[in-house]
Amino acid sequence: MTDTLQQLLRTRADADATAVKYGDRSWTWREHLGAASAQAAALIDAADPTRPLHVGVLMGNTPDMLTALAAAGLGGYVLCGLNTTRRGDGLARDIARVGCQVVLTDAEHRHLLDDVEMPDVTLIDVSTPAWGDVVASAPALVPHREVTADDTFMMIFTSGTSGEPKAVQVAHSIVLFSAAALVQRYDLTEADTCYLAMPLFHSNGVYAGWGVALSSGAAMAPAQFSASGFLPDIRRYSATYMNYVGKPLAYILATAEQPDDRDNPLRVAFGNEAADRDIDEFSRRFGCSVWDGFGSTELAIIITRSEGTPAGSVGQGFPGVAIYNPETVEECPVAQFDDTGALINGEAATGELVNTNGSGMFRGYHNDQGATDERLRHGMYWSGDLAYRDADGWIYLAGRTADWMRVDGENITAAPIERILLRQPVISRVAVYPVPDEFVGDQVMAAVVLRDGAELEPGEFAEFLAGQPDLSPKSWPRYVWIADDLPSTATNKILKRELVALGTEPAGRVLWKRDGKTFHALGEPAVTGTDR
Repeated sequence: MTDTLQQLLRTRADADATAVKYGDRSWTWREHLGAASAQAAALIDAADPTRPLHVGVLMGNTPDMLTALAAAGLGGYVLCGLNTTRRGDGLARDIARVGCQVVLTDAEHRHLLDDVEMPDVTLIDVSTPAWGDVVASAPALVPHREVTADDTFMMIFTSGTSGEPKAVQVAHSIVLFSAAALVQRYDLTEADTCYLAMPLFHSNGVYAGWGVALSSGAAMAPAQFSASGFLPDIRRYSATYMNYVGKPLAYILATAEQPDDRDNPLRVAFGNEAADRDIDEFSRRFGCSVWDGFGSTELAIIITRSEGTPAGSVGQGFPGVAIYNPETVEECPVAQFDDTGALINGEAATGELVNTNGSGMFRGYHNDQGATDERLRHGMYWSGDLAYRDADGWIYLAGRTADWMRVDGENITAAPIERILLRQPVISRVAVYPVPDEFVGDQVMAAVVLRDGAELEPGEFAEFLAGQPDLSPKSWPRYVWIADDLPSTATNKILKRELVALGTEPAGRVLWKRDGKTFHALGEPAVTGTDR
């Protein structure tokens, strides 16, 4: 029985089964963990012993990223996953928030740090020969510490109601708990291969991907997600298991179906936020089982989907999971439906998902007591997710509180995007809000009011967005409304619920839609705005 990732990794250290498959190469567990042990030893040897050993990692899904994960586990220090879509000051704040002493990167991502202020941080490009020489000459590994189950293995950033990412303290036990449940449920062994195409700085990639392979002894095939490259990769690596978050299934299903699609080794796909339609179609088309559930980086609320889960439901919650009205701090009544299946008491039945038993496996946000306290109120954990529950206990998600948007499997918020859009001189006011994505989750929409006499063309707007170094690609608006005015309260607060209700059809409005990085008009030619 292993209580920590450190212990589990040690049990794999002498195994000659395949651990990593990448391109035309493969490594055994002995080779992979030997490299990880040497990296850990080199980092520990060079570290300042008077400072916490927090090691940031800014890399894609490659063998180097897998080495960094394993090295942190073996070395007993804290790995800090840095989001590769973050830019500029935002990336600098993330690095400072978690107190990185070292940041590891590679040739592909090194340029993202060129203009990032990182005082007292050692930057290491692991792809350089110089770093290879340091690792090759490293002493034998003496761990930074012998960890316990509740010690932090990794800090994983997420977004919250404040609009700024928060660093979740992920304990060794959290990764082991999540992974072990999936390994047991899907009968995974060292004969399997896990296809890891979801970002390994994200909780889904760590809990449902890397951790699953480590717990089962299965091989890992790290990859950058590509809808067209998915099936060739599955076949090349003989992958039997994959994890996903957001819309990967929908993207894959958008490719042309082929007669031999079912001729592949994939047995199980597990993830979050796929539409029911896509779950069924993916299972049919590729001849595998698809299991979709609900989860968060904090892992304070656990909901599992089982056989018989109704369409639209994410499953049933673990003990303590409930739906509460955040204003009254009382449990919401169960949902009621009419003969057509329509929800008839939505306002009363919809509330926030909570854990009435407390924080669950949530260990708090690092260096952010205010955000931690906001999650833990009235002796319960408040998720920020809206939902309702039927009489049989099946839970249905209904959206997110405040300005949360779920875009491509990640939570983003409106305020940071609004602040960036207001850098465009001709924009007077702006409101950013979610509109439904055609597959699952949300897309970003922006309603802007131009200054008196000003004009803004789609190409000019796209050029502006491309010039903002701290604007994540996922935060680019998909739709833009050039409005004469915005609905507001008497206190001049914009009524975003009214904007959402207008949808994305022109209906006489001037709307643009983005395809790739190009905007085109859906309504009449661009008009000037009124600055009131």
